[in-house]
Amino acid sequence: MKLTKTFKAFFENEKSGGLLLLFVTIISLYLANSSFQVPYITFWEKDLGGHSITHWINDGLMTIFFLLIGLELEREIYHGELSSIKNASLPIMAAFGGMLVPAAIFLALNFGTATQNGAGIPMATDIAFAIGILSLLGKRVPASLKVFLTALAVIDDLGAIIVIAIFYTTTIAFVNLAIALGIWGLLFILNRMKVQNLIPYLIGGVVMWYFMLNSGVHATITGVILAFVIPFGDGGEKSSSYKLQHFLHKPVAFVILPLFAIANTCIAIESDWHQGLNHPNTYGIILGLVIGKPLGILLFSSIGVTAGLCALPKSLKWAHILGAGMLGGIGFTMSIFITLLAFKDPEVIVFSKIAILIASVLSGIFGFVYLKFILTQNKSSK
Repeated sequence: MKLTKTFKAFFENEKSGGLLLLFVTIISLYLANSSFQVPYITFWEKDLGGHSITHWINDGLMTIFFLLIGLELEREIYHGELSSIKNASLPIMAAFGGMLVPAAIFLALNFGTATQNGAGIPMATDIAFAIGILSLLGKRVPASLKVFLTALAVIDDLGAIIVIAIFYTTTIAFVNLAIALGIWGLLFILNRMKVQNLIPYLIGGVVMWYFMLNSGVHATITGVILAFVIPFGDGGEKSSSYKLQHFLHKPVAFVILPLFAIANTCIAIESDWHQGLNHPNTYGIILGLVIGKPLGILLFSSIGVTAGLCALPKSLKWAHILGAGMLGGIGFTMSIFITLLAFKDPEVIVFSKIAILIASVLSGIFGFVYLKFILTQNKSSK
């Protein structure tokens, strides 16, 4: 299977970004539990224009991350793995299973409790981390497995975005929402008029973000819907969409996501931290990501193939799908993001983050070891 130039660039950026995320997370956890603990944690909580620095990163800079996700999703729909029903069916089915089964496991343990709102936490997959771990396996990884995991993670992110928009929006200020959508409508008209200059779209996007921020709908949704009015054209290197996507790759991978990771993993771990894990919420997160993800991805992929809704590529085996499902359990960025929306209690948030870290580490290790064994077996049998 031949990989496109755009996909290769995307995969390489995500690979490096994933390894950087791992590094900064370790550093952040160390600083938060060292002699620098107080000034380090206080820094991220510092007020800046009425909001903490962490809040600006989560609601501001992460909008740019979602813009990139939207641009990548658009490209996949027009020219990539999602451009035909035949190609898209398998990762779509896998993504559905990878969202529904973990959520079902979480709800089975938390339904009717104060933490049931966290059902969206184990539904997410961190693209950068998952691809970063997969890249450690080197050239032995089939190209079709790289494409499958990437498409799965992109669809998964879209699902997370929909979940955020529907389930994590409380009160809506309809006037502000109407203004935000009105601005989006004007940008859509500019798109249809074939205005290629990015400046009006970016300025409109900032204004739209402000009104969305004050509408009750999470502001980061702005990034996704903005992506779909950026002129795509033929998708070539001269198109506005390509230029913006290409420009954003490195800042997102090497600045925005690391900042998000640093700001949201400065967790002071107390000596009795393990006692907080003895709770249905943390059980639901860990079991949902570590068990639910691979189970859901494998189960729904199998159902799709058996029902004739999709086909398994010749170079992929069911063992590969299970391995990709294990890596899908690396929730990290999106899981932490949803945690911040789902809960208000600082203690619940801290223990949820710890559970996400544990689950992501376990999923990464299981996925890496399992795939390494499978790929080595395949190589020796040839």
